[in-house]
Amino acid sequence: MQSTATRNPDRQGRMGKMSIVPVIDLQESGENLKKKLREACEEWGCFRLTNHRIDSSLMAEMKKVARSLLDLPVEIKMRNTEQVMKATGYVPPSSENPFYESLGLYDMVSSHAVQDFCSRLDASPHQTKVIESYGKAIHELLMDVSEKMAESLGLEEADGYFKEWAWYSRMNKYSFTPETVGSCGVYIHTDTGFITILQDDENVGGLQVMNNQSGFLVDVPPCPGSLFTILGDIAHVWSNGRFVTVKHRVMCKEANVRVSIASFLLGPKKGDIEAPEELVDSDHHPRLFIPFSYEYYRNLRMSRKIHDGESLALVRVHTTSN
Repeated sequence: MQSTATRNPDRQGRMGKMSIVPVIDLQESGENLKKKLREACEEWGCFRLTNHRIDSSLMAEMKKVARSLLDLPVEIKMRNTEQVMKATGYVPPSSENPFYESLGLYDMVSSHAVQDFCSRLDASPHQTKVIESYGKAIHELLMDVSEKMAESLGLEEADGYFKEWAWYSRMNKYSFTPETVGSCGVYIHTDTGFITILQDDENVGGLQVMNNQSGFLVDVPPCPGSLFTILGDIAHVWSNGRFVTVKHRVMCKEANVRVSIASFLLGPKKGDIEAPEELVDSDHHPRLFIPFSYEYYRNLRMSRKIHDGESLALVRVHTTSN
């Protein structure tokens, strides 16, 4: 049976408006930070980041660059083709998401990748420099937050653990009109990867996440200067079921253009995803998922057209009873 939230998400969104998404202040340290971070990952699967050390002026410049590139003619945006991974290039509006489009860049910390991306879109030297600077800053933050999440579970040697994991960024544009108010900009889904760090629109809201305890959809209002972190399916697998993935969507709240930048830490570039041995024991925490590559799981979701965490059932360990 479907949950009430799945049957009628708009009703749940209205009912859940008073819930508060956790806030993680990266200036905190020690056991207090670990406790708050673990609770956010185990109960919500998302949290807002403050004091993250990415300069606000760089964030503002990156948002201007993203908007200017997304405003280019379609024939130029179409040059942003997938290169390393499927579906990482330009995504035009579709029947499923008619108000949404995006540009994708795999490995924004690579100068070669950035130069190739920018040359295809005729970006200026200034725009290229901003993208490179932002890429380095957001990658450092992805590593820092992921390592702190690992430490919150008691993994003592988390430094550099995620260094060889693949990641990419996506610049998103929602073109909302008066006729689309109340419509869904992006359908309910979970992210496939480990974590997503989102620079949301500072003025135009619309992001909603599902409270895993109540099943209610909760508004995530804009909070200038902060960043929003979303846990994906791989976080649930890697943590051996301790961390939860969160369903989310974007709604049209007003007739305006909404721009956001999402950076996704996906999974190992080589080898399989599986929970570290420290998070597995035969008595209380048996291994829940079979080892698999990120690309295998992503293709599995796409081929089955499953957009949320229900696809995790396809990679669970099947036990037999005597």
